[in-house]
Formats: sequence, structure tokens, C-alpha cells
Amino acid sequence: MTTARVALVGDRSPTVQAHTRVPALLQGLRERDGLILDAYWIPTTEAQELEGFDGIWMVPGSPYRSEAGAVNAARTAREHGIPFLGTCGGFQHTLLEYARNVLGLSVAHAENDPDATDLLLTPLACSLAGHEEAVRLTPGSLAEKIVGGTETVERYSCNFGLNTGYLPVLEAGGLRFTGHGGTGTPRILELPDHPFFLATLFQPELSGDGSRPHPIISAFASAAVSRAVKGLALR
Repeated sequence: MTTARVALVGDRSPTVQAHTRVPALLQGLRERDGLILDAYWIPTTEAQELEGFDGIWMVPGSPYRSEAGAVNAARTAREHGIPFLGTCGGFQHTLLEYARNVLGLSVAHAENDPDATDLLLTPLACSLAGHEEAVRLTPGSLAEKIVGGTETVERYSCNFGLNTGYLPVLEAGGLRFTGHGGTGTPRILELPDHPFFLATLFQPELSGDGSRPHPIISAFASAAVSRAVKGLALR
């Protein structure tokens, strides 16, 4: 069986529940889905050279030690066609990367730079930390195909989200928002014409008891393994 090398970009901590669940999720991927990931934890301060990985997963745990490192992880995946999953803080920094490097916007994250004037990520009107929420999925989207329905209930540990004033320019610039919360605000983003590029404001790591990988995590792992298989075929 082919093993995929995957970068887990984030500042690993025993106090972050999503991080503590990763070993069981990796075991579940192997035992339930037959997907073997050789996972490397990469601190955001060291997330500079990621081109050799078969997948990049920007895990929760913000504020990250290095905003630049987190942004670079998303950029590397986007530019090199590497399967990418961003969850919670990963969703937020994926938005930063696209806005800055694709659309040329000078925008900031309120958690990292609260005094900035052009905030792309702002505090949520109602914190989602510790909450569950129904998420509506766009029919025909990658997210809807993965989940197998047009609605899912997901868990959060989040206090920041997209400033929806930027939504029109992001959509016009090529991002697709395919999951929305109860107030209609974006919860999932996708990048069309990429092998696998998906980010969620919710944390699929927190689904269930942690032993059965969320379908989104399984789909990401499958994409990473597929890339590894293609890489072997080209050698």
C-alpha cells in the first residue's frame, strides 16, 4: 500500500483538543479507510519548504506563532497543486493567503493585528467556541459530494470569521464558498480546478469520539495518497 507524506502545519500543543485527536484519526484512516499517512508536524515558524509533501493540512490552534508561515503553507499547496485541508485557523489563514497573493489586497487578521484598518478576519458577533451548528452545503460542490448530503452538523472552537464585506471580491476572484452557517456566513471554501483544496471554519477533527475520521478528513487523505501513487508512477 502506498504511503502519503503529509505536513501537519500548526504549533503542536497538548492543550489543543484537535491536536490530541490526530494520532487516533491517523489510525482510523489506516484501519477503516486503508489510507496510510506518514504525518510530520511542522511548526508555523518552520513552514517554508513544503513542496515535497503529498498533502498539507493546516490544523487548528491559532493564534499561530508565525502568520507568514501559515500563509505560506496555503500558498504552497495552491501554487503546486498539493492536496490541502485547512481547518479553523487554517480556514482563516487560507483566506488571508488568497486575498493577499491572488487578489493583491492589503488585509489583516484581527487576532494577529487588531489595530489594522483593513480586517479580512474579524471577531464573530457570537463566538462559536464550544458550539455546534448546522452547515448548509451547496449542491454539486466538493463538500456536498464528500459529506453525501446538503446539510451537516459540525463542532467549532472559533472566535473569528470572514468579514463578509469582502465576500463579493473573493468570489469574483475565484474562491467558491460552499458551506454556510445559520446566518448565511461562509463556513467552507473551495478552490475550483485544484486537485483538492478545501478549508472549513469548523473543526472536523472534533467529530464524534475521534476514532472515526470525518468524511472531509478521509477525502483529504485519499487525495494525498492518490498524489503519492502518481508520484511513484512518474519515477
